[in-house]
Amino acid sequence: MKKILYLLFLLLLACENHSTSDLIDIETVKNPSLFLKWNKAYPDDSIDKSIIGLKWALSYIGAKLPKDEIGISYANNLILIDINRLGFNLNTIEKLSILNTKIKTTNEYQTTNAIDLGRYVTLLIGASEHYYELIETPKTLDEVLKPYTLLSQKGYVDNSGVSLEHRIIQFSEQNGFNQVFLSEEVDPVTGDIYEYETIELLPNGQLRFGIFDTNGNRINNADATHSNAGKPAKCMWCHESNIQTLFYPNNDYFGFLSFSNFRETLLGYRENNLNQKLALTDGVDFAQTQQHTLTELLYISFMEPSAERLSLEWNLSIAQVQDLLSGLPTHVYDEFPFLGNLYHRQDIEALAPFQGLAVSSRVREASLIEVNHLND
Repeated sequence: MKKILYLLFLLLLACENHSTSDLIDIETVKNPSLFLKWNKAYPDDSIDKSIIGLKWALSYIGAKLPKDEIGISYANNLILIDINRLGFNLNTIEKLSILNTKIKTTNEYQTTNAIDLGRYVTLLIGASEHYYELIETPKTLDEVLKPYTLLSQKGYVDNSGVSLEHRIIQFSEQNGFNQVFLSEEVDPVTGDIYEYETIELLPNGQLRFGIFDTNGNRINNADATHSNAGKPAKCMWCHESNIQTLFYPNNDYFGFLSFSNFRETLLGYRENNLNQKLALTDGVDFAQTQQHTLTELLYISFMEPSAERLSLEWNLSIAQVQDLLSGLPTHVYDEFPFLGNLYHRQDIEALAPFQGLAVSSRVREASLIEVNHLND
């Protein structure tokens, strides 16, 4: 059956004219490859938009997406990716191979010969341990900071849009795509440090995020009693691939950069980094500043699907889906109401006609269920 599917896929690709690639050779359907199934999630959705979202997701975990490689191809609602042709380093390819092998043994993949595209993106960036391992975020803060020299100047933030505490921000000199930012969540009275967060610049233009406890050990999410930072996927959503500046006025503190100087320093780093990203010839198009939203729509519409989307995913009629899920509550996603009336994935997963590789119960916030298929 698999060989027949591969041949049909190649035939479809030969007949179609699309922007992602012209034709795929036989090597692409060997072990490094994985089939993803696109399921339309909203009226204006398209496979072209979803592939852009997929590219951003792959870029978040380090893919350089070289334009002279054919790493992504599609026909109809099937997408084929070859992890050897996406510009990953060997460590990430090894980790992705472990994940993809587990995916291929699932009931979902054996039944549909593919994994749902939204599920795949959720597994890549919505599981903190997967993200950390794929993007190679070290397990301790000391390891993160070792390659850098922090400057003596620091910023102090007493009015943050993220932290519930005060923040001390340190950073190294910006040298091309090489820089680190270190944030300490501090008690304004005692000076106790509750948590650390790091941001690093990567060669493909993206940022690498890390969250660490008071002892400097890597953790899956920020402590909600001290910060609204959530999981790394929330950092991605909030930063939008940029070095963010200060959004609110802050007081000046002795021994730290003044509010105006600190803001200007961050703006300078942000501008330099943006110019460097725009000069890249490979990868995602950083000039299209809102394309990251297409990644968010992929995991949101998977984690909170409509009956219409589920009918495509499960190969059932909408009436059958609604009957199967009768009695379960629906809701509307405030930011994207066009997604329709939605269910929560955790409420419906056990009712699916086939089971896929389990995902974390939440993508951006702390999860009751946090999967780690790379080390389980």
